[in-house]
Amino acid sequence: MKYKLYNIPDPVTKNVVATAVMFVNENLTKSFLMDESNTDYANFKKEVLAGAELQDADGNVMTDASAYIASLP
Repeated sequence: MKYKLYNIPDPVTKNVVATAVMFVNENLTKSFLMDESNTDYANFKKEVLAGAELQDADGNVMTDASAYIASLP
């Protein structure tokens, strides 16, 4: 199982306005916003802390994913 971050740009300014997560597992791909009320977001944090792969928006595996997760709300 792996997760990948991706940036959501403003359509006018092209500045990043949010970061979302894409979940990839065999034949299932699912995206969700980083929102504390979202159960997918809570599961994402738990699974990455348990060792699931996390990639940055460029597709690079994050070697210190647990520190990144710890910085999230």
